[in-house]
Amino acid sequence: MNILQYGLLIPFLGTATGSACVFFMKKEINDSLERFLLGFAGGVMIAAGVWSLLIPAMNMADEMGRLSFIPALTGFVLGVVFLLLLDKITPHLHAMAQNPEGGAESARKKISRTMMLFLAVTLHNIPEGMAVGIVLAGSLSGSTMISAADALALSIGIAIQNFPEGAIISMPLQTEGNSKFRSFLYGSLSGAVEPVAAIITILLTSLILPFLPYFLSFAAGAMVFVVIEELIPEATRNEKTDICTIGFSLGFALMMVLDVALG
Repeated sequence: MNILQYGLLIPFLGTATGSACVFFMKKEINDSLERFLLGFAGGVMIAAGVWSLLIPAMNMADEMGRLSFIPALTGFVLGVVFLLLLDKITPHLHAMAQNPEGGAESARKKISRTMMLFLAVTLHNIPEGMAVGIVLAGSLSGSTMISAADALALSIGIAIQNFPEGAIISMPLQTEGNSKFRSFLYGSLSGAVEPVAAIITILLTSLILPFLPYFLSFAAGAMVFVVIEELIPEATRNEKTDICTIGFSLGFALMMVLDVALG
């Protein structure tokens, strides 16, 4: 397999691996473990946004001198605004977490809640797929400052981030009466949009390359928004912050090392 195939498949495999937890765990994912994984995912995404997206975006605009931050700033703000608008039409992960099921709640409402979570995660995976596609397009063009190792590091980082997302979809589905295979399938499908979004982005390479710094920073803004708006509030609900902080720090450190070592 070449770097393109690896880059496209690795993030999806992260989601599928997380979803496969349903085959090995009989109960819902442990609360502390879930908090740790969400914090870890947040650290990975923030580090990836800085080292794999924002820094390359500014390096590509070196000819602008002291104004080289403009493409990165513009794209970053647009990425945040895009996700803000997207959140207006999709449910918030932490909002659903703050409304846990009561004993008298019907199975239909429980399934509806999990399906809303599935929809939210799926839609939020689209910008991540675009990020992978943008970096891969830049690497394959041979005319940018993005190496194949940079693309691989970002794909690995997003795959790590996708692991807990797959688990927090498949596990509740199984406890609500779905078969393990069906729960695994839904969890995996939430990540299937990433390679699709990446492929579409790569096919548009000729249009993207002139504006690559803007697209890279757009992806960074989208990823940072997801961390602040969804992952961190969910991981620190009820003021339990220690596990999330440890996970975030480890995730950030690992992604930083991956990006520098592989780059």
